[in-house]
Amino acid sequence: MNNKDTIIHEAQKLFSLKGYLNTGVKEIIQAAGTSKGGFYNHFASKEELFHEVLAESQRIWRDVVIKPSSDVESPTTIIIQMLLNYREKYLKDSENFPGGCIFITFSVELDDTHPHLAKKVHQGFEGFKALLKRLLKEAIELGELPNDLNPTTVTEMLFTGMLGSSVLFGVNKSRATLDCSIDSLIEYLLMLSNKNVINHVLKEVHLNIQEDCFDDLDEQTSL
Repeated sequence: MNNKDTIIHEAQKLFSLKGYLNTGVKEIIQAAGTSKGGFYNHFASKEELFHEVLAESQRIWRDVVIKPSSDVESPTTIIIQMLLNYREKYLKDSENFPGGCIFITFSVELDDTHPHLAKKVHQGFEGFKALLKRLLKEAIELGELPNDLNPTTVTEMLFTGMLGSSVLFGVNKSRATLDCSIDSLIEYLLMLSNKNVINHVLKEVHLNIQEDCFDDLDEQTSL
């Protein structure tokens, strides 16, 4: 990893943990083991670094969440596989994102203070929602989902559920809670699907959905 890539990687970790606003250039330089000159040789400002970090984070997202699902034929199965990838390969990636989902961190802290940067993050959100909606429409056309299903409504349900799962995981760092949150979204989608799709999903995707897992978590918490 060259000096520029190291700076991007360390900044990505720090932004994930502390946010963009609370991370200084000096801290990034120290984490990357470089010098002030070494930093400014590659980046004119912290904002320029932000764009590089955002692009790298989006590349990782595509590589671990979306691309592994591209060979699956069933659109419903693709969505379920993406949900699993999101949980197992993205949110649990403590090497690149030790603080959790960097996109949510950026969105929350930059909306009011740096709206031009938040806009870049929101464009990614809208792009993923468009992908979900397209897959749901395809699933309806193929008969995997009911004809009267509103793809916009289900898209919002899945997307907000993913955001909520990420926020909870960022707060309590409980993998059990995260597993249950994503399992609930998968179960919701399966409840909407026909039996043929369910059988196909069970063959194509390794599922281990826990029944009443939130009840189990409540019991553990109360002990």
